[in-house]
Amino acid sequence: MSEFDPERTAVVVVDMQNGFCHPDGSLYAPKSEAVVDDVAALVADVRDAGAAVVYTRDVHPPEQFDDAHYYDEFDRWGEHVVEGTWETELVDELDVREDDHVVVKHTYDAFHQTELEGWLDAHGIDDLLFCGTLANVCVLHTAGSAGLRDYRPVLVADAIGAIEADHKEYALEHADWLFGEVTTREEIRFE
Repeated sequence: MSEFDPERTAVVVVDMQNGFCHPDGSLYAPKSEAVVDDVAALVADVRDAGAAVVYTRDVHPPEQFDDAHYYDEFDRWGEHVVEGTWETELVDELDVREDDHVVVKHTYDAFHQTELEGWLDAHGIDDLLFCGTLANVCVLHTAGSAGLRDYRPVLVADAIGAIEADHKEYALEHADWLFGEVTTREEIRFE
């Protein structure tokens, strides 16, 4: 069992957006769409326990990589989740509420040049339950960054999407080995 104090815990829902989870999205991954209901159920469980809910949205201004020296996500992945488009919106199946915190990020790591760390600290949150997509990209990089900042990153395996099953397996094994924990929805308990 994985135990959590709801007053010191948040679920971080990573990038469950149309661009990744909807068949019309430019980076659609069926395994990401397949976990939408599991993510929604996890959010409901966490909310019922009284813990915080954080959503991340990957959003790229059209000119973001125009002056890139080395890394250009549009070269690697093609244009995706471009600012102002339907692709950047969270999927309709998620119950996003006014008191949830939404973080707009421009790279894989939701802590990089965002207000996420300050918001978590201001709310006394130490433990983070990670779900969403993609397992080996934004979930892994955000959870790893959380571990480096001394949060307790816990990846919820049955609520994480990926492009390929082996990508997810790699991400979960790497997180468990190096900086965090892996659990399932069934194993989560609130004190």
